[in-house]
Formats: sequence, C-alpha cells, structure tokens
Amino acid sequence: MKSLLKRLFPVLMLPGLAAIPFSATPPVSSKADRPNLLFILTDDLGIGDLSGYGATDCRTPHLDSLMRAGLRFSNAYANSTVCSPTRASLLTGRYPDLVGVPGVIRDNPADSWGYLDPRARTLPQTLKKAGYHTALIGKWHLGLEAPNRPNDRGFDHFHGFLNDMMDDYKTHLRNGKPWMRLNQKPDDRPLHATDLFTDWTLDYLRTRKGQKAPFFLYLAYNAPHSIVQPPAEWLEKVKRRQPGITEKRAKLVALIEHLDDRIGRVMQALRANGQADRTLVVFTSDNGGALNEGSLNGPWRGGKQDMFEGGIRVPAFAGWAGQIRPGSQTALRTMTMDWFATLVEAAGLPVPADIDGVSLLPTLRGQNQTLDRTLIWVRRESSPYDGQDYYALRKGDWKLMQNTPFEPYALYHLADDPHEDRNVRAANGPVIRELIPLLREHVRKAGAVPWQKPQ
Repeated sequence: MKSLLKRLFPVLMLPGLAAIPFSATPPVSSKADRPNLLFILTDDLGIGDLSGYGATDCRTPHLDSLMRAGLRFSNAYANSTVCSPTRASLLTGRYPDLVGVPGVIRDNPADSWGYLDPRARTLPQTLKKAGYHTALIGKWHLGLEAPNRPNDRGFDHFHGFLNDMMDDYKTHLRNGKPWMRLNQKPDDRPLHATDLFTDWTLDYLRTRKGQKAPFFLYLAYNAPHSIVQPPAEWLEKVKRRQPGITEKRAKLVALIEHLDDRIGRVMQALRANGQADRTLVVFTSDNGGALNEGSLNGPWRGGKQDMFEGGIRVPAFAGWAGQIRPGSQTALRTMTMDWFATLVEAAGLPVPADIDGVSLLPTLRGQNQTLDRTLIWVRRESSPYDGQDYYALRKGDWKLMQNTPFEPYALYHLADDPHEDRNVRAANGPVIRELIPLLREHVRKAGAVPWQKPQ
C-alpha cells in the first residue's frame, strides 16, 4: 500500500518538508501578543499548478518559499467545488448551505443560487471583538447590495470586486457593469487586476505599519480564474522557457507565475514594514483547478465543479514565526471552514460552539490533533443541473458522491482507490445504509435556511 500511494501521490512528500510527528514539541513563543492575520485566497488554483506541489512547467518560487517557511497541508479540502460556497464557509465557519449559500451568487437573480444569511456571524465581526482592524482586498462574491456587502458584514476596509468573475482583467467589468469598490464607492484603475489588488494591499499594509491594533487582512485574488489573461510579457517568458507548451497551458502558467510574483511583493512588504514576525499567513484556493482552462489537479480525478477529489482538493499552507516549525507538513484532513475557528483561536478568542469548523491551531503548533468527523460537500446550480443540488460525503476512507443530481450515488474507498476509479456501492450495502442517513440529516437541516433574497 505504501508503494501504491508513493506512486500515485508523488507530491505528498516533497524533499525538504518533514512530516510533523503528532508527539512533536511545538516551537511556540510564550508571547501572548495577538498576531496579525493574513489570509490569501486564490481563485480556481489547481493543487498541481504550484511547483511546490509537483508542477514541472510552472515556477512559483515565492509561494514555495512561504510553504517551506511553515506548515504544508497534504489533505486540505475546499468546502465546495465553486467560489461562493467556499467563501461563505471561510467567513462563517459553517457548511455553506447552512448559511444560505449552496451555490454561486450572481447579479442575475434568476441565476443566483445563494443569499448569505444576515444572521450568520462572520469572521471579521468576531475578530473585531479582539480589537482587530479588518480588511478585504480583492474578490468578495457574497452579495452585491446591503446587507451583504463587505462593510455590512464586518470589514472596516474593502477595496475590491463585489461580483463573481471579471469579463476582462484590465477593465474589471462583469456583464458590462463596473463592480470595483472602495468601501461603498466606485473606484478603479486600468491595471491588471492582480497588480491592482497587490498595490491596494501594499497601501493597506503601510497604513497599519506601527499600529498597536492587529489587523486581519483577507486578500482574495481572482487569479487564475477565467478568463485566463496573463500580462503579455509573462506569457512570452513562459513560451520561451517551455518549448512545446500549448497556448492554453502557457496562458494559465503565466497567469499563475504573475500571481506568485505579486504575492512575493506582499510578503516583502510585510518584512519591510516590520510586520512579518507578528503575522500568521495562510494560503489556499477556493476549489480545484478548471480542467477546461488547462489546470492540473495533481494525481486526483476531476476538477472545478466536480465532486471528485480534483474538484475539492486544494493547496494549503501556513507560516507564523515562532509558532509554526519551518519545513513541516501534516496529513490532517481539513476544510476551508476550519480556518474560521483557527484564526479566532489564534487571536485569543474562544471558538464559537455553534460552528462546523474546527480550530487547527494545535496542528499549526506541531501538537497532537486528530479529527474523526464526517465531511459534506454541496453545490446547487442552473444549467446543466436544473437548479438542483449534488453532494459528496466522506467518513473515514469511504466517500459517497454524485457528480450531477441525476445520477445514483457512487461509493469509493479512497485508501484502496484514491483515483476514484472503482464504484463499490453494489458490494457495500451496510456502508451505504450508514452514510445515506448522515447526508439526509444534513439536507434536512439545510432545508430550514433561506437561500434567496427576501421578496
């Protein structure tokens, strides 16, 4: 079995990264200072599209450096196969359909499949109780009007894009309308969105330099989401370096490498401002990479929109000077919603009892942590799903899933079949009878939560 896993998952154990034994002594400072919190979320970044996760044609030195400086997660899951639900889980610590976001929120009410529950407690609202200044720079995608704009939901400062995808990385329109905002006011410049979000981040970090109050910065790039539109010079560089690369793959690689460079600038600004040693930095993606755009999802089957592992497995790592051992990794199975609890506890606050996520702080500090829980994924969408949901559930090594609402549930045993090639439902009736009621109870609870804007 070990040789099988090594052959199928070569990116899981990388040179220079040591797995943290659960009995490890944590390299923890005794300082009780509340850290700054920087959460970097990318859009549709495949787990196989970073050189630190095994990509051979894509070079991401700055993200690789951040990963080597901290803790790498080899079993990180997004909360959904698409954007809005995962973002809702990050900001509430809940399963997305339990806060009214089972699908993508759009500016067309007839094709919008979520409405963030106004009663849901958000991460910035919670952190403000500990004196944090809260900021979102980049993509929001959880509502276009009150009460579900960033400033309505706890962010002191918002500089970014309200809507979902951009029609163009330089004009920043969606369906012909401008959606860039500085708090509530329109604000934009004709610059590549990755550059713009980086510049605004550097501006924000300068305003926090020397401040006693810590900050929580949620930096949500829209790259490498389609349309895949890298700066021309970055595309030419990739083509020169990678002869024979397809045009589609070259464009995606160039967009990711440009993103990596700009994240490097953010990390350099933290160091120049004297903020780096006091900042917990987390990096991840909102779902798997889009196969139709040339993305790679490592050894996993499927991609964005799929309930197969390639649609929900994501890169994830965290760095925190004096708290996280450099060059470490963990196989702990995590979800995006766990970062809510983790950041709250890192800020010195009690973790709310009514959330679904679990704090990963013990793992960040190298301590023993085990999580024995059932994980659930949902997505609701229009075409070609006719507005219906499709689900996945994982309990231990068993995974129950469907990839459209119109197919029977399949059952996979991920330890024996990590690529999900063999549906073993017919031979495992008792397992099905155990898992179906767990999913049914989740669906029942979610049915009580409104997901459309009140009329």
